[in-house]
Amino acid sequence: MKPAPATSTPAPTTDAVAAARPADAEERGEAPGAKAAPAPRSRTAASAAAPPVTLLDRDHSILAFNERVLDWAVRDDVPLLERLRFLCIVSSNLDEFFEVRAEPHVNAVKHGETKGPYTVATFEALAAKVHDLVARQYALYNQVLVPTFAAHGIRILAHSERSAAHKRWVSAYFRREVRPLLVPVGLDPAHPFPQVANKSLNFIVRLKGRDAFGRENEVAIVKVPRALPRIVRIPGDNPKQMLFASISSIVRAHLTDLFPGREVTEFSQFRVTRHSDLALDEEDVRNLRTALRQGLQQRNYGQAVRLEVSAGCSKFLADFLLRQFELPEAALYRVHGPVNLVRLTQLVDLVNDPALLFPPWNPVWPHQLVAGTSIFEQLRARDVLIHQPFESFDSVLAFLREAVEDPQVLAIKQTIYRTGGRDSELMRLLGEAVRRGKEVMAVVELKARFDEEANINWAEALESIGAQVVYGVVGLKTHAKMLLVTRREGRQLRRYGHLSTGNYNARTARLYTDLGYFTADTQITAEMDGVFNHLASQNRPPRLRKLILAPFHLQRRLLAFVERVGQAACRGEDARIVVKMNALTDEALIHALLRAGQQGARIDLIVRGACMLPAQVPGVSDNIRVRSIVGRFLEHSRVFYFRAGQEEDLYLSSADWMNRNMLRRVELAWPVTDPALRQQIIDECLVAYLYDDRDAWTLQADGHYARPPHPQTGKGAQNALMARYGALQSEETGW
Repeated sequence: MKPAPATSTPAPTTDAVAAARPADAEERGEAPGAKAAPAPRSRTAASAAAPPVTLLDRDHSILAFNERVLDWAVRDDVPLLERLRFLCIVSSNLDEFFEVRAEPHVNAVKHGETKGPYTVATFEALAAKVHDLVARQYALYNQVLVPTFAAHGIRILAHSERSAAHKRWVSAYFRREVRPLLVPVGLDPAHPFPQVANKSLNFIVRLKGRDAFGRENEVAIVKVPRALPRIVRIPGDNPKQMLFASISSIVRAHLTDLFPGREVTEFSQFRVTRHSDLALDEEDVRNLRTALRQGLQQRNYGQAVRLEVSAGCSKFLADFLLRQFELPEAALYRVHGPVNLVRLTQLVDLVNDPALLFPPWNPVWPHQLVAGTSIFEQLRARDVLIHQPFESFDSVLAFLREAVEDPQVLAIKQTIYRTGGRDSELMRLLGEAVRRGKEVMAVVELKARFDEEANINWAEALESIGAQVVYGVVGLKTHAKMLLVTRREGRQLRRYGHLSTGNYNARTARLYTDLGYFTADTQITAEMDGVFNHLASQNRPPRLRKLILAPFHLQRRLLAFVERVGQAACRGEDARIVVKMNALTDEALIHALLRAGQQGARIDLIVRGACMLPAQVPGVSDNIRVRSIVGRFLEHSRVFYFRAGQEEDLYLSSADWMNRNMLRRVELAWPVTDPALRQQIIDECLVAYLYDDRDAWTLQADGHYARPPHPQTGKGAQNALMARYGALQSEETGW
């Protein structure tokens, strides 16, 4: 059964996406359902008329995305615990930003660079932006969220706010659970500044008096182990109250206990963020897995790029730490609260009050699959599209489980990028397939950022029981998402495939929007098999007619699609591009889009995060609109739509339009040719998002994003899709 149209979209038609424009189309006198044929314009004239283009800064665009995420924490119509969660997401994103993007800026300051992409000026501009964002975070936390939590009887008590009974309990907890794990280190020539791990919680203490040996070593460091919970519930008799203590306040209240005979005169919590992007010369590495394990051990102690301290930290201690970590003044962040807001996500789980959370969303079983019937049998009849998280990732697990249990299945091949850690059901099923005697090939990407250790462990586990494990291609990351099953049917072998825009991760599949595609198409599955063989053998890539493979063909093919649309516009034919992705930073593709827009093509880009293309600049990008959807779920699906006259192409992909995805990763894009599935994707992933005026931010000519016009009452694509699939569930279950 084809799903009914989403309530926030116009009635679906074959040309819906060709006609659709953002919600302000009517204000400009455009009929949403009308096809506007652009006036012919020569390529030469378009190029000559266009002024020089200055692309937007990638790093500032990343920070702008985090401002949009922070807005969800600001909004008072969002449930309280969800506001806290979004606040923590911003902090987590900033951590990764510093770990990956800040090093060249910091080095530019150290070397006094004034020319090039990274200079003292770029560092200062970036630091000013981050300082402002962090200040807004803590202002929101202290002035809004903390009082609102208190109004609901939820309080994180500082030492001064604790009753005598609370203090006794905290003191007992400290002696029992915390003190045995703390090792205060007094600094002297024999005890130099200890290695401080990336993002770990620490205290710096200034002391008076002499130590046991008569020395006046005035500075000490106290590391707080990661094993300790960051938020602890304080028992109480009042059922209307939930009282907590942070581990930092517990340690702070007992610092004097750690230095008997000494006077603590100054102290501050601190946290240092280090550059954590693993850099290996893979050409000189004999065993990538071993080299990565060694690199992971060193990651926690990379170059310092940011220092966070308490707002009241003295200049003496702050300067001491800056010298120790060799950081400029602007890399110091004084915060009014915990130095690691990310750890406050523990409070969401500890409180766990449904009234303070979003109404639960339970993904529905895919309406295109009949539960209890063989998925192989259903795929022989037609392709199947899964729209996550509205539909359940359990269907992928069911597909793999059927393959594992079916004695006619001979081989299973799968790419592994992020699986969700040690409790992955999917990885357990692959292991079971090996034990049942099936040929299992796993292409495990060992360099999936911050998931390296989990993937190494899975690779070793699979290898130990006889699976064929491939570590991808030297110098490239394997980011393509594909699962292929080969089954004996009579005298022939038949393949069944699954392709996805997102990871094989059951947890994120409930939080990210992604598209999964099941197919038994003989050509697509044969080409998938060819790609797997290419990754294993590293021979010349196979000849592909349907799939598009990066780093060999994807960028070139996308450039050709864009150019064809531009040429159609020059001829006065319908010329339309709508692309949904997570980031747009590839300069070749950006310039191609700008040229097509200048030729008259109408272009809408739905870009969640970083976007370097300047939209709506007069004479440069008048025909290009960029919007970013930031909603309850993380937008993650990649959909590419091109219309040039009567030619229409729709592709799904694992790749964003970034240089790394085009040229430094193994990525796949695949066509959707089934008319019903094409229409579903157009309706749900493109048209609905172009008409979203609830969660959609619009990029302006000055490089800033305009807020959604109706964040509480507008038409939101995600809301409409939950309503659509919820209605389907009710219809199928009789609710």
